[in-house]
Amino acid sequence: MLRSLPRVVKFVFLLFTLTAVTLLSGCGINNIPTYDEAAKAAWSQVENQYQRRADLVPNLVETVKGYAKQEKDVLVQVVEARAKATQMTIPKDIVNNPAAFKQFQQNQDGLSSALARLMVVVEKYPDLKSNQNFLALQSQLEGTENRISVARRDYIETVQKYNTELRTIPGRWWASLLYSDAKVKENFTAAPEAKEAPKVKF
Repeated sequence: MLRSLPRVVKFVFLLFTLTAVTLLSGCGINNIPTYDEAAKAAWSQVENQYQRRADLVPNLVETVKGYAKQEKDVLVQVVEARAKATQMTIPKDIVNNPAAFKQFQQNQDGLSSALARLMVVVEKYPDLKSNQNFLALQSQLEGTENRISVARRDYIETVQKYNTELRTIPGRWWASLLYSDAKVKENFTAAPEAKEAPKVKF
């Protein structure tokens, strides 16, 4: 068809097509899939860091057990919290599934809480606190907790950008026209105990 048209018409058609593509790409048509992929990558990093923490827990528990056998209750709580956090089947749509996302967060918060109690117990055992293996594990755990915080922060930021795009114009229009499967993603919230002011006793 284009071969039978004069050169000027071909040029105008080509120029119009290039202009249309440029305008469409500049007006946010690609924002939704771009932000979606960023949110998926950020979520993968969150899962990766939580898995790293879960992998450290057995060694930490074994080391503490060698020094603090009488703290069996706390050790059992840590082991049970880890099991709960790692045995949860994570659905593919977890970031779009409020119930599953909430359950995931509760399980991870439960492990965080159990590990915090374990670290308080450790304070009673000077020999354990000076053990090189424990110190290395404690350092790795602290580093992992920092990585989890960073990964969660990055996820929160990317999801906020993605969700904002879906709820504002022109993103809302593009979503209804081209990306009907795009759904608002869930985000982390503070644990209930984090909202309470710490109790200071003298």
